[in-house]
Amino acid sequence: MALRTVTGIALEARGLRAAFTERGRAPRSILDVRQFRIEGGAQVAICGPSGSGKTTLLHLLAGLERPRRGSIRWGEVEITTFPERAADRWRRETVGLVFQQFHLFPGLSALENVLLPLRFDRWAIEPVLRARALKLLERVGVRPAGDVADLSRGEQQRVAAARALLRKPAIVLADEPTASLDRDAANVVADLLSSLCRGANATLVVATHDPSLAGRLDGAYDVVDGDLRPRGPFAVRPPLRSAA
Repeated sequence: MALRTVTGIALEARGLRAAFTERGRAPRSILDVRQFRIEGGAQVAICGPSGSGKTTLLHLLAGLERPRRGSIRWGEVEITTFPERAADRWRRETVGLVFQQFHLFPGLSALENVLLPLRFDRWAIEPVLRARALKLLERVGVRPAGDVADLSRGEQQRVAAARALLRKPAIVLADEPTASLDRDAANVVADLLSSLCRGANATLVVATHDPSLAGRLDGAYDVVDGDLRPRGPFAVRPPLRSAA
């Protein structure tokens, strides 16, 4: 398998509404986003307190949830029209996900955890992908061998970031990637996530309440009454040269 050259994909979401339904109660609106645009290759933070809808927005952008109404277009692809199987395929080929809970498997090494998603759709791991996994682990400073359960939380999050970037996704979505880390570990993860995506020219959207992480990116939006309010003008920084 030849790894493709990554080109960040632009986002345009319009009239996006999501609601939470409790049993026996009327739906309660969580998001009501009039318009949300990101240039391809940009890095954007979505900020707001817990319960404001940040995670829901990431799930919508990844095609993991469907909005009650509205459209989400990544480049020329309208993901809100996809049936479930097509959404799964698009996400697998296009999106890297970094979760607040790392979803690593104890008993497996860092390398085995990075390669694990590939086991779902192939019998053998191609040498080019194994080599890339090793290079990513070297880049994030984690040894490939040894039980991943023995790593610190910061190291585990770096393994999760390496896993998300293995297939060279054009889009990376990260949900509170520094929330459970101490300040030093959070700074390392924030720098690595931004630089790896910058080097690959991937579009990065991060849900966070960490001002230090938000300040590393091209710009930030605040979730205000379900809509997104930009903090100021964005200036997309040029891609870095990176082996990742």
